[in-house]
This record gives sequence, C-alpha cells and structure tokens, in this order.
Amino acid sequence: MNLLRFAVRRLLEMAVTLLGASFVVFGAMYLAPGNPASFLLAGRSASPAALAAIEKQYHLDDPFLEQYLRWLGNVLHGDFGRSLEYRTDVSDLLSSRLPTTLLLVGMALVLVVLLGLALGWLAAVRGGAVDSTVLVGTTFAVGTPAFVAAILLQGFFAVELGWFPSSGSGSGHGIGQMMWHLTLPSLALALYLVGLLARVTRSAMLEALEGEHVVVARSRGVPERHVVRRHVFRNALGAVLTTAGLIVSTLMVCTVLVETAFSVGGIGQLLELAATTKDFPTVQAICLIIIGLFMTVNLVVDLLLPLVDPRITLGTRSSS
Repeated sequence: MNLLRFAVRRLLEMAVTLLGASFVVFGAMYLAPGNPASFLLAGRSASPAALAAIEKQYHLDDPFLEQYLRWLGNVLHGDFGRSLEYRTDVSDLLSSRLPTTLLLVGMALVLVVLLGLALGWLAAVRGGAVDSTVLVGTTFAVGTPAFVAAILLQGFFAVELGWFPSSGSGSGHGIGQMMWHLTLPSLALALYLVGLLARVTRSAMLEALEGEHVVVARSRGVPERHVVRRHVFRNALGAVLTTAGLIVSTLMVCTVLVETAFSVGGIGQLLELAATTKDFPTVQAICLIIIGLFMTVNLVVDLLLPLVDPRITLGTRSSS
C-alpha cells in the first residue's frame, strides 16, 4: 500500500475515532449522578428560578445533541470551555500545566528507552548470571505500581537522604531546576515500563538469535558485535516498536498518580482534581488530549514499522 494513501486512510480513521470519543467524553457528564447545574452551585442551595437561570446561562436546558454540537464546534476552534472550578478558560489551564507534564513524560520516556533496551540487550547477549539478574530486577519493576514506586522513592531519596525535592515541579526557575525536581517522579513513572521493555527486548532478541540469517552471518566470520547490532537487534526492533502505544498510554495514565504523589502540578494532577470537583470541561479536554496523543503515537508506529522491518507491510504489525 502506498505510504501516502495509508497515512491519509489512517488520519481519516483517527478523525472518525476522535469524533466517537468526543461524543462519549461529552456524554459522560450526563452519566454522573446529580444535575450538572448542582455542581456549579458548589453545594449551595438555590431557588428553582435561580437554578433555571444557571441552566439557561450554561445552555444546560438545550437538547443534548445541540449541546454536544456546540461544544464540538468550540473544540475544533481550540475553545474547550471555561473551568467550573478555577473560573478560567480551560485552554489557559492546559497551556500553563502541559509543559510540566510533557517534560515529565519526556524524561520518563528517555529512561524507559535507554534502560529498557540496554537491559534487554545485555540479558539476551550475555546470558547466564547477567540474564538472571535482569530477569529478577525486571520482575520487581513490573510488579511495582507507579504510586508505590513514588512513595518509596520519595521516602528514601527525598525524605531520608534529602537528595531531591519531595514535591513541586520547580517551574519558573529554569529547565535545570525543573529536571531536578522531576527526577524522582520520572523514575517512579518509568520503573514499570523499564521492566516491561527490557523483557520485550530480551525475548525478541533471543528469538532473532535463533534465526538462520544469524547462523549464516556467524559462519561467514562476521564479528559478533556486528551480528548482534545489524541482524539481531534490528530485527527485534519491530516487536519493541509495537509496545510504543502501550508505553505512551501507560505513561499518560500513571502520570495522574505520580503527579498527585509529588504535587507536580501538571495536567495529570489537574485531571485528578477536576474529576474530584466535577469540573467537566477540564476533564473532557484532558481526556481528548490523551486519546489524541495515544492515536498519534500508534499512527507513527505503523508508519515506522515497515522502515525498521521490511517484512512488515503497511497496515500490519509483527506478532513476534
């Protein structure tokens, strides 16, 4: 399939999926117990006339489909509405907090890729005690939830040793201070995925090591480091790339727990606060952003797979 045609088809599929997701996200407001207008009153009592005035002001008395189409039109123009909790535009809230979350996720992703690939490579190539050590370490990592890792890292490195800050993002003090503040949160966020990627890399490389092309390359006297790099690791990259969607989605979900534990102040913590206070416009906006990011990563992975592994055609993924 032509690359351009495939990309266009996937973009159209993404648009349809996002449209469906937006309908579900918006409709979820009506599944919450109580009247949406009651959340605007923050627990205060109001007369029926005052309640009707609030519903009219926020168009809550309009038919559901009309409300959804109005909201969708605003979203397409970059307007996610006004936060019910913070009394400001949701777009402003997101723009002030999104850089912190992106830096946190970026730092965690770097740790996941570097440590996960390195540990998987070492376990597959070295074997023996190295392989056993990596398996034990990754078992611990995969079995440790992000919020547990956050508590352990915070208690030991921040409270006991005092090496890192226990909370905050360091925003407003330069990129260096932000990275220092986000070191422990990024470690807590990356721990599970490092173990997962290391195991996927190890399994894929062990399978590639048994391939006939590897035997042929060794019989021709190709140096072992070239065999591993060119014939083993490259063939294993297809299986590694297929986990990219899972990695990104896990990072975005777990950042809610980690940011809350460290009081980072990104969109993960904002989502938790918005869900607690029934701040529907904010929850809707963040959910759409996460869904869009997940779908974009999957599209990029599908476009990269044929370049990494020529055996894979557009629209298919390796099952190895």
